[in-house]
Amino acid sequence: MRLRVVSLPALALLASGVAGVLIPTIPLPASAQDEPAVHDLVWDEFAPPAAEDASTEVAAAPAGIDRRVVSVGRGDTLMDLLTGASVPRAEADGAINALSNVYDPRKLQVGQQVTVLFEPRRGGTRRFVGLELTPDVVRSVSVARTGNAGFESAEVKKEVRRELVAAEAEIRSSLFEAGNGAGVPVSVMLAAIRTYSYEVDFQRDLQPGDRFKVLYERFVTADGKVAGEGDVLFASLTVDGEELAIYRHKTRDGRTDYYDRAGESIRRALLLTPIDGARLTSGFGMRMHPILGYSKMHKGLDFGAPAGTPIYAAGNGVVEEIGPHGAYGNYVRIRHNTDITTAYAHMSRFAKGVRRGGRVEQGDVIGYVGSTGRSTGAHLHYEVLKKGQQVNPKAADLPTGEKLAGRELQAFEQTVRATDRAYAEARAGLQIAHTTERKACSGSTTC
Repeated sequence: MRLRVVSLPALALLASGVAGVLIPTIPLPASAQDEPAVHDLVWDEFAPPAAEDASTEVAAAPAGIDRRVVSVGRGDTLMDLLTGASVPRAEADGAINALSNVYDPRKLQVGQQVTVLFEPRRGGTRRFVGLELTPDVVRSVSVARTGNAGFESAEVKKEVRRELVAAEAEIRSSLFEAGNGAGVPVSVMLAAIRTYSYEVDFQRDLQPGDRFKVLYERFVTADGKVAGEGDVLFASLTVDGEELAIYRHKTRDGRTDYYDRAGESIRRALLLTPIDGARLTSGFGMRMHPILGYSKMHKGLDFGAPAGTPIYAAGNGVVEEIGPHGAYGNYVRIRHNTDITTAYAHMSRFAKGVRRGGRVEQGDVIGYVGSTGRSTGAHLHYEVLKKGQQVNPKAADLPTGEKLAGRELQAFEQTVRATDRAYAEARAGLQIAHTTERKACSGSTTC
């Protein structure tokens, strides 16, 4: 199982009062990752051939070339920028077509800078000869005139190195803001939260004083710029004095999953909470119905979240029903096996591509929070049905993940030892840094 990076539409959890630290990076130990992870393959594509100079930027414009830097505004296209810089439309079109071989100009972001190059001519005129831009920290692209009418594109990619970063924090309000206070990137926190959603009810289980640790990959260019984050290799939640630690491990047959210290997969048949950053507003059981005005059995869980928040399939399965469904409003029901189905109600709309009879995988977006049907406000009503009868999702007896055994368990135990060593080295680095700071502060009135 790979931790997927997802958007953060509704993690309304940011508040003050988080105690956290970011631990210095350490080189990745070879023993911790004997095989290339998926991110190795992704980021290795940015490394140029060995014969090239990785520090080389896009070739500088020759002396005497005028450079005009323009910034992308809201709604701007590259054609708008070039013609606005007095580039003839036909030549701008040729340059854009050439650029498309190495970069999609539709991906320009607001605030991004494009350098337009001109060659001064006699009589005070100028001829458009190319452009340069840096789409991201790991590559630069350019277009140069060839002859009187043609253009060609070029691309230079930088090497990146992989580092390990460890962080820890005390939870005072929520896991997400604890990570945020410790400097952990949003993508890493979302990945960790998604994995722990199999085991932890973030609204009820976590208490002030609980602790969080994480060890993750970071990719950095030769000039020190962060190019992105990779996999979470280790995470630990200490909840009410009990540690819940998970380790990323690749089995001998090539499957990657997260396991606890005993070698049991953290993956469960269903996600405990099929939505990010939501609060539980109503549990399973008898309640006073907010619209009908009398006591009625509530046969699911309600999660309050802003309209438009993505809703995820709780498990692998087949879409059994999708569409308006009476008081449920816009509704999706997924069959996971012969006994278990899950239902999702009051959606504002369905995700593109979700259809009756179609297959979905755990974590796929199937729709978005809304307030359709009999509803007083934006929320997700979530049900788990066993043999057609609604059951309490928090108490249902559902299948658990695989448990490693034999040689596979021995290999996993090696992964645990290597990962624990890596984390311990990072902690040692933090303690050394703190000792140095205290010595530097001795004798001064403020520190």
